[in-house]
Amino acid sequence: MKILLVEDEKKISDYISKGLIEAGYDVDVVDNGESAISYALNNKYSLILLDIMIPKKNGIEVVKYLKKQKDNTHIILISAKDQIQDKVLGLDAGADDYLVKPFAFSELLARIRATFRRNSEIVNDNILVAKDLKMDLVKRIVTRNDEVIDLTTREFNLLEYFIKNKNTVLTRIMITEKVWNINFISETNVVDVYINHLRRKIDKSFDDKLIHTVRGVGYILKS
Repeated sequence: MKILLVEDEKKISDYISKGLIEAGYDVDVVDNGESAISYALNNKYSLILLDIMIPKKNGIEVVKYLKKQKDNTHIILISAKDQIQDKVLGLDAGADDYLVKPFAFSELLARIRATFRRNSEIVNDNILVAKDLKMDLVKRIVTRNDEVIDLTTREFNLLEYFIKNKNTVLTRIMITEKVWNINFISETNVVDVYINHLRRKIDKSFDDKLIHTVRGVGYILKS
């Protein structure tokens, strides 16, 4: 499992990342909120360990932004702020857990395991299916013909929107508003770029194509 660690104090980040690697996790480390958002949206993580007091964007702002982008990656906030209102603020923003510094590393590992365990107990009505493609919204795993397909957060959200609206033509305006949560900008080709990325991953190796272009209108996932 891959974890994104967001911590601006190097001694602490070195200590935590070393322990996580020894525990068997793959770890990426960044030291500010803007980098955290960029890494989270362009990579696939099982968990984000997020300090609150970080530069550029604080941890609460990062959580709110990621949730607004429909990023469902599990988040544990870590902070020296130990007041009840701080914990409530973090959890209400969308974090799964809140751990106060200083903490024993064994407790951090236990919190990580508990976060994964809680979410693994969610019933399987979170499985989306389109022909031989299956999408697990809880474990954030996509397979086609039982072959695991690695998607970034943005690609995952895009595919989720397609499957939830399969056999329906989706315009570029609809896609940008739902997946990017922004108004459509006609000059940009960002939708086409991401759909091309997604097609290469879920369609290129298979004879039966799922995503089709509706010329002059948008795209459709046929199932």
